[in-house]
Amino acid sequence: MGFSTDNEWGAIDTLLMRHPKEAFASQARIDRQWKALNYHAAPDFLAACEEFDSLLKLLAARVNKIELLPSDGGSIDSLYVRDSSVVCEAGSIVCRMGKKSREDEPAAVHAWLVDNEYQVGGSIGDNGLLEGGDLIWLDQHTVAIGQGYRSNRQGLEQFADYAGDNVDVIGVSLPHWNGPADVLHLMSMISPLDKDLALIYSPLMPVVFREYLLSRGIRLIEVPAEEYQTLAGNVLALGPRLCMMVSGNPKTRIVLEKAGCEVLVFSGDEICRKGEGGPTCLTRPLLRASI
Repeated sequence: MGFSTDNEWGAIDTLLMRHPKEAFASQARIDRQWKALNYHAAPDFLAACEEFDSLLKLLAARVNKIELLPSDGGSIDSLYVRDSSVVCEAGSIVCRMGKKSREDEPAAVHAWLVDNEYQVGGSIGDNGLLEGGDLIWLDQHTVAIGQGYRSNRQGLEQFADYAGDNVDVIGVSLPHWNGPADVLHLMSMISPLDKDLALIYSPLMPVVFREYLLSRGIRLIEVPAEEYQTLAGNVLALGPRLCMMVSGNPKTRIVLEKAGCEVLVFSGDEICRKGEGGPTCLTRPLLRASI
């Protein structure tokens, strides 16, 4: 089996994560930061560690290799490793974060990647902004990048240079939603499940982008409105139509299963809901099976 960096649904081979014991460090650190970072409530440190350990066990049965990052000494948001890097054929591209409190995370990830002999293809610099939650591969030659408060045109253009001439990079304008202090990435409204299937939340979806997905033959299934705020739309594809979601969203699970997906469920009250980061946010796939 070959492996690649340019898809969102091939079976995950290598996954990058950070344990709450490294990101949160202690209850005292959580208590100092959670309000300023717009968490809904303060995560419970010990309960978060237990939730994450259970998640690791669930993932270990499906993923070949899980790499755990050390502490970067910064924000408790560093739990959500998706945002600090993206991947393409050139290797990992280290991001430049749109959220100032997270600006030190990419350098720590870059150092870890180099120390552990993972290929680094470049970094976003100057006035460019790019966060991993805004980037979705639609196929090996097409990538969509959300443009909003976290990622901008300069970041898109820099990534396009790293990705090369064989990759078409599409900018997707994002809505204001709850403003720059809130979290709204492209992956807040779409989770790819297979080459021809995606879970979406249409009320936030730009019409042009939604119609573009349909023109590509991608079937769009909807997150029930009443479950959007409980992270039902944040679904990680572990393989084609094999996905993982936070518990407490039974209607969305039924929607996914009716579309032919196998759904794994984990408890994420502390590591997901309070900080509005689901399983895609907690993970940075480094290698997936080629499609």
